[in-house]
Amino acid sequence: MGTKRKINKKKPAINDLIEVMAQLRAPNGCPWDREQDHKSIRFHAVEEVYELIDAIEMEDDHEMLEECGDLLLQVVFHCQLAEERKAFDFEKAARTITDKLIRRHPHVFSNSDADNVDAVWAQWEKIKREEKEGTQHERSSVLDGIPRHLPALQRAEKLLKKARKSGLADKPLVKTTKQRYTKQTLSKELFALAEYAQNKGWQPEALLRAETKKQEKELRKKESRLAK
Repeated sequence: MGTKRKINKKKPAINDLIEVMAQLRAPNGCPWDREQDHKSIRFHAVEEVYELIDAIEMEDDHEMLEECGDLLLQVVFHCQLAEERKAFDFEKAARTITDKLIRRHPHVFSNSDADNVDAVWAQWEKIKREEKEGTQHERSSVLDGIPRHLPALQRAEKLLKKARKSGLADKPLVKTTKQRYTKQTLSKELFALAEYAQNKGWQPEALLRAETKKQEKELRKKESRLAK
C-alpha cells in the first residue's frame, strides 16, 4: 500500500500534479498507472479533447474546468513516462512550447510587421519550415504536417486549406453535382451522403479518407512538377 500524501496548496498546483503523477508511477503506486506506456494511453488524449469540445459547445464552465484538467493530466502522464526514459520532462515540454510561441510571433515579441491574419499565417509557416530545415523532421512539401489520425473530414479540410494557401488548389479539385450550397443545404447533403453510404454498407469515414489520400497524392505530384 502507498502512503497517504498531504496536498500542499501553497505551492503551484501544477507542481503538485506532477508529484502526484510521479507517485502513481512509483513502485508503491497504482498498478494500473504503472502498467501504462505512451502507446497504451495515446488515444486517451483524443477522448479528452472531444469531451472538452462537448463542454465548450454546451458552454458549461464546470465541465470545461474538469475536462481541461483531464487533458492536462494526459500531458503530465506522457511527460512522466518520458522523464522515466530520460527523454524529457514537463519543465522541458513547457519551456519548448513557450520558446516556440515567442519565436513564431515576432510581430508580438520582435520586429516583424505582420499585421493581419494572412500575413501572420504565412510568417508562421515560413518560420516553421526554417526551424525544421536540415533536421530529420524537415518538411519537403507544403502538405506535410497533417496528422494521419485526424477524422477524415477534418483531414480533408486541412489538406485543402494547405493546398489553397500554397496555390496548389486554385480551382475545385472535384466536380460536384451542385455548384452552390448554403450552409443548410450542405449540412443536409453531408448527412444524406453518410446515410446513403450506411445503407449501402459502406463506411463514409473510410471512403473519404481514401479519396483524401488520392487527392493528396495528386497534389504532391503537381507540387513536384511546379518545383522543376
